[in-house]
Amino acid sequence: MTGQGELDYGLGETIGLLRESVRGFALDEIAPLAAAIPQKDFFSPELWREMGVLGLLGITVSAEDGGAGMGYLEHVVVMEEISRVSAALGLAYSAHSNLCVNQLRLHGTEEQKRRYLPGLISGELVGALAMGWAEAGPDVASPDLSAEKQGTLYNLNGVTRSCCGRPDADVLIVYAGTSSPQEPLAISAFIVEKNTPGLQVSDQPDTQMLPGESMAELRFADCRIAEENLLGEADRSGQVLLSGLDCERLILAGGALGVMAACLDLLLPEMQHHKHKQLCRTARELRLLEGAIAEMYTTLCACRSYVYTVARAADGGTSVRKDGTGTLLFVAERAIEMVLDAARLLGGKDQHDDYSLSRLHRDARLFAGGEAAAKSRRLQVARELFPEPGR
Repeated sequence: MTGQGELDYGLGETIGLLRESVRGFALDEIAPLAAAIPQKDFFSPELWREMGVLGLLGITVSAEDGGAGMGYLEHVVVMEEISRVSAALGLAYSAHSNLCVNQLRLHGTEEQKRRYLPGLISGELVGALAMGWAEAGPDVASPDLSAEKQGTLYNLNGVTRSCCGRPDADVLIVYAGTSSPQEPLAISAFIVEKNTPGLQVSDQPDTQMLPGESMAELRFADCRIAEENLLGEADRSGQVLLSGLDCERLILAGGALGVMAACLDLLLPEMQHHKHKQLCRTARELRLLEGAIAEMYTTLCACRSYVYTVARAADGGTSVRKDGTGTLLFVAERAIEMVLDAARLLGGKDQHDDYSLSRLHRDARLFAGGEAAAKSRRLQVARELFPEPGR
């Protein structure tokens, strides 16, 4: 979507150049693969490494640690432009860059950073998150996965899910219960490598998954993890997990923005090249069509303003628990509405190879989730608006 006088939202020249660079990369390199990416068994290591060369995989990591040294606002813009072409790749990207790489940046020891960040930032390694069920609110750690300390090792047993990122990722940030009489609800985070003995990734497909979702059952049977692979402080990773998910929802809202922008990418050429003649027969119908597209544009602008404002707040150190979730709740639902409006305006036609209506609808659903996800997000926002006494 381009046009004279398009808003830049005061993002500055650097972010403008970043957006232009990622947009060009997405059109040239991602778009030709977009139809294949949602297939569960498809992954392009070459494309992933190219994203590493561009500095996208470690965008929030400091330059001293090999990253791009940028913030959440830039992260959102990158996520928007990737998801504008492929939401499935966007989901894998956000899990890798935020829930794995960014958590290592924030909570990893210097030795952990030296060991894992170079490969994760270059694209030689793929990172992901393993926890309980997605969108489970504050109870995300799986009660079916426990870690028992045995000397200098932790013994992990149970089952969890790879809810964010590729299930065959090389490096997993795993959250497990480390409860004790002193800490009955304790959670600890561990860095677990793919080929660790005792870890098995189930390849059984989930019939309820949408194309593009990556989720697999992870089974731990006497999976022994060295104490030096503990991420952050033992028994204190609950807030680490929640803060990561707060920012993850903000990043995912950027993905929903990408779907909305893709709708306009599809519709505007219809008007600009007078293909609308197949869609409307009277001047009145043409005005209605133009009015509907104008409303879609202003909705996208409003959503961008909300997301970019919250991203700036996150960069300033403000907690985004309420509004990180709020952005995803609001923008994902608007993305669904916009795709349905686009289908109505195009008369249900699906003849566009680059941004097909069926693909856009699937992409929007990836960010919106189901009814349970929306209910959970509303509950999380409400909890922040109406905090319980002593909470």
